[in-house]
Amino acid sequence: MSTVDKMLIKGIRSFGPESKNVITFFRPLTLIVGSNGAGKTTIIECLKLSCTGELPPNSRSGHTFVHDPKVAGETETKGQIKLRFKTAAGKYVVCIRSFQLTQKASKMEFKVIESVLQTINPHTGEKVCLSYKCADMDREIPALMGVSKAILDNVIFVHQDESNWPLQDPSTLKKKFDDIFSATRYTKALEVIKKLQKDQAQEIKTFRLKLENLQTLKDQAYRLRDSIAQDQEKSDALKAQMEDLKTNIQAVENKIRRTETSIMELRRLQEQISTKATARSTYLTLQQQQYAVLSEENEDTDKELREWQTTFEEKIAILDTKIGKLEREMNDEYTKISLLSETINDSTRQIGKLQAEADAHVSVKHERDSAIRKIFNKHNLGPIPDAPFTNDIAANLTYRTKARLLNLEDDLQEKKKSNETQLEFLWGRYLKVNARYSEVDGQIQSKKESKMGVLRRMKDKETERDAADMELSKHNLARIDERDRHLQIEVEKRTIALGERDYDLIISQKRPEIYALDHKIKALHREKDNITTDADDRAKLELKKDELEKCKKKLKKIYDEHKDKFRSVLKGRLPYEKDVKKEITRAFGFVDAEYNDLNSKSMEAEQQLKLAQMKISAARSNLSKLQKDLDAKRNHLNSKLQPITKVSVDINTYPKILKDAMDDRDKQSSTYNYAKGMRQMYEPFEKVARQQHKCPCCDRAFTPDEEDLFVKKQRTTGTSTAERLNVLAIELSNAEDFFNQLDNLRVVYDEYVKLGKETIPLAEKDLEQLLADESEKAQIFEDLVSALAQVKMDRDGVEVLLHPVDTMNRHVQEIHELEPQVKDLEYKLDSRGQGVKSVEDIQLELNSVQRARDTLISEVDDLRDQQKILSEDLSNAQMRWHALREEKPRASSVLLKFKKAEEDLVLFAEEKEQLIIDQKHLEEALVPLSKERESLLQEHKALKERLDQEYDQLAERKRGFQQEIDALGTLNTRIKEYLDAKKVETLNELQERHTLSLSQLQKCEARKQDISVELDKSKQLLRSQDQLKRNIDDNLNYRKTKAEVDRLAHDIELLEENVISIAASPL
Repeated sequence: MSTVDKMLIKGIRSFGPESKNVITFFRPLTLIVGSNGAGKTTIIECLKLSCTGELPPNSRSGHTFVHDPKVAGETETKGQIKLRFKTAAGKYVVCIRSFQLTQKASKMEFKVIESVLQTINPHTGEKVCLSYKCADMDREIPALMGVSKAILDNVIFVHQDESNWPLQDPSTLKKKFDDIFSATRYTKALEVIKKLQKDQAQEIKTFRLKLENLQTLKDQAYRLRDSIAQDQEKSDALKAQMEDLKTNIQAVENKIRRTETSIMELRRLQEQISTKATARSTYLTLQQQQYAVLSEENEDTDKELREWQTTFEEKIAILDTKIGKLEREMNDEYTKISLLSETINDSTRQIGKLQAEADAHVSVKHERDSAIRKIFNKHNLGPIPDAPFTNDIAANLTYRTKARLLNLEDDLQEKKKSNETQLEFLWGRYLKVNARYSEVDGQIQSKKESKMGVLRRMKDKETERDAADMELSKHNLARIDERDRHLQIEVEKRTIALGERDYDLIISQKRPEIYALDHKIKALHREKDNITTDADDRAKLELKKDELEKCKKKLKKIYDEHKDKFRSVLKGRLPYEKDVKKEITRAFGFVDAEYNDLNSKSMEAEQQLKLAQMKISAARSNLSKLQKDLDAKRNHLNSKLQPITKVSVDINTYPKILKDAMDDRDKQSSTYNYAKGMRQMYEPFEKVARQQHKCPCCDRAFTPDEEDLFVKKQRTTGTSTAERLNVLAIELSNAEDFFNQLDNLRVVYDEYVKLGKETIPLAEKDLEQLLADESEKAQIFEDLVSALAQVKMDRDGVEVLLHPVDTMNRHVQEIHELEPQVKDLEYKLDSRGQGVKSVEDIQLELNSVQRARDTLISEVDDLRDQQKILSEDLSNAQMRWHALREEKPRASSVLLKFKKAEEDLVLFAEEKEQLIIDQKHLEEALVPLSKERESLLQEHKALKERLDQEYDQLAERKRGFQQEIDALGTLNTRIKEYLDAKKVETLNELQERHTLSLSQLQKCEARKQDISVELDKSKQLLRSQDQLKRNIDDNLNYRKTKAEVDRLAHDIELLEENVISIAASPL
């Protein structure tokens, strides 16, 4: 259970800022007594503020809560509340909340300075202070006290102005009771259980469908297996039939092969006949064509024709040779002309190309000059000379643009590093919150595991208790005494045997010898290594000295560049180079903490302002709705009253009309009841007078005339009374109907009156209060925003120095690392002696010392083994003796064990309940941490997107500049390539060669004309000789074709005879 111990109040309401007022709370009850204005309520308000962070009502956002500076005669007063309480876990914690109220020119400014939790470290006994944000503090203290914030607000520390909250409207009352009893969590748990039941039912339904599907597949598999068996039997029967048919098929195939052989032979012969006939027909057609072509049929013999053919072939060959020679000469001339034409065309093309390149070169130079001028004007790179530019001037201007590009690249890299720094800082905040989230989650898991461990220990204790209950009757003391004596004698014997040889003394005597040998071995190794590494150390010393000098120069350069900024940030102080990072980091930490604090407060103030505006909107909407309800009820009452009263009446006269109607109804009812009673009283008078002949009222005897007169009067009175009762009944019914109609409107009228006199004025009052609260919160938000802007400027000024400070710190660390290394190397090289021994001598001495050390180690190991064996025997005997001696008091210890188990079970049950409460509080504290973690993650994403956008814009600018410089470089490259190629000289040379080729082409054209005339004459003679030769060839071909036709006719006759013989032979 959590309890409040002490509280210190300073500078709160009537408690002065200079005096410390300590209130001690006694148990079980503390009474606070004092006159009005003494501060009794202030104590309760301070308790509530310390535990929940909620300011008391009507404190004007803390302006009236802190001691007024005007009363103290100061422009600023500070208030502080210290509360020491005992947590639910039994630890003492001190909660410190400090405030500040400043009197400005036109307003008061309230500020929360710090919120601190102070505990005592159980291991060291030192005080540990943890600073929290206000929201974290407000969540942490209720969790430590083990009481929800709702109970602290509405039950324990409820303010006297808010103590009547159980009389508020039902919705507010329900919300408060839900917060107090945590009903929302129970409802959510029920919803989760219902959802799980629904999911389980759906999953069962799905598995049932799968089971039915699998059952169907199983039945299909059984049917397929039966069908496969039947098909296998049919397959075996068909295989047997196939074997029988194969034998018959083999005989038929042999017969078919013989027949096919004969048919193929016949087809071959038929094809030969057809081929021969086709060839004969072709040759016959050719014979006829040749005969028709013959100009004349020569009657000379074939021999004479062949002689004429040979003669003409010789003449034609001579002419062909001459014509071929002339054609070759003609072709040679054509080739020369073609080559010259190609040369002229190529030179023309090359001249045109080179001329175009020269024009393009001039154009490129103009384009280069305009590009340079455009770049200089666009990026403001300084003045430039008038165009056209020489190559040297263009190269100089190009170099200036590339230098500007390098500056842009440096700016881009610095922007990238700055973005990474900001993202790393925000990511660090996210990791801190995530670590706290993981820590709380781990505490929850730890509580769960502890609870499971407590349950297991409870189960073990129950088992132990049952076992202890069964062991109370299992001990024999006589046998235990006898075994005790025997074991005591055995232990004494083994102790004497172990004490005869002092193993520890022998081992301790040999250990210094081993240590001396080890030391000697290390010295020999060190001496050997020193001899081999001396040269390496000297080279290393030179390198280290160079690195040290470079680091010192870089450090001094950075320090001199940023000296003025350091003074401005540190308010005139200029620290040493090694302390710069510490001072700047501390200054940035203070500014950053102040910035983060103001930023969180401004965000919280903005949220509160938005919440107040939402409440005002809701209040106005509610007020408008209530006004509409009031008008609707007024119209409803007016529309109902006018038909009932039959006259136009005001709604405010409704109570008077209702009261008059009720009085009229009561009066009519009384009259009717009176008349009815009188009639009932007079009805039996006539009967009594007739039967008893006397007056029913005074018992006087009637004469017959008096009796008749009395009866007559009674009958007249009864008739008039009945008629009057009917009239009165009708009037009573009308009065009751009128009253009932008016009474039915009473509920609506009561609601109308309540709306007009209670609900709407209360809503208007709430709206006025919300408007005042909204105005105060808007003023607070504006003050926080202005302060945040100023702190952000200071923070940015310090943040710019973080990168150079990191660089300086890195150089300082490198200097601190290099200076000892340089001193060690110098000392080592100065103090080291030169080769006293050779490496071989050191190695021989090292081997001998190593062998001596190994011998001593083996002797020590043997002694330890012997000592271990004897010690184990003695230990076993002592353990058996000790176990036997412990068996005597075991009976009493079993009983104590049983009682202890019962007590432990009770303690475990209490510990389990405490773990359940702690787990509940931790789970409640986990929700805001989760929200804060998500918020920081979203903020990190937004910052990353914004920084990436800025970086992309700068990179895009650099890319555009790079493209312009690349285009300029391309133009310079083209100009340089043109000049390097020496194309001007090439153009002049080609023009000279072109003129020479034109003169050679004219000579070749004249030679070609001469050869063409002689060639035409030779071709004319060849055509005449060729006609005679063709006539001779046609005669020879005609005679040859005729002989071939006769031969084919003979072959066809022989083949037809073979076909007839094959057809006549049997199969």
